[in-house]
Amino acid sequence: MAAKAEALAKQFEAKAQEATAVLERLTDADWKKTTASEKWTVGVVAHHLAGAHEAIVGIIKTVASGQATNFTMDMLHDMNAKHAKEHANATKAETVALHKKGAATAAAMLRGLSDADLTKSGTVLTGMPPMSGEQIVGGILLNHIDEHLKSIKATVGA
Repeated sequence: MAAKAEALAKQFEAKAQEATAVLERLTDADWKKTTASEKWTVGVVAHHLAGAHEAIVGIIKTVASGQATNFTMDMLHDMNAKHAKEHANATKAETVALHKKGAATAAAMLRGLSDADLTKSGTVLTGMPPMSGEQIVGGILLNHIDEHLKSIKATVGA
């Protein structure tokens, strides 16, 4: 077993568990409030957060395999805007279920990486410096949870 991958998976699981606790405590009124950061409802932010875990770990696997992502910030913004529209009416129950499933899958994917996989670097976003798998875990995967949870908590006063 890769020690670094296991440690990162445990870090991710701790953050995912924190997110689960926050999402499960949200009321129907909280779910409909609009966040200051994203300008989406809490429900849309929660669904965005829940749906991203596997995709972000997929980026790590892409980098580890030596492939480029050919992904731009404009593409990311467009994808996020489309997701927000498509999931504007996502329920709390389906979002929490998606989060739990995505977090479990992402943690398993992380555990499947070797320490060598985590040291490989590649371009994640066109025009940005290359990132290693380990940097993607910290800078994108974990930070994604932190940033959106911070926004949700600020919006609902948690």
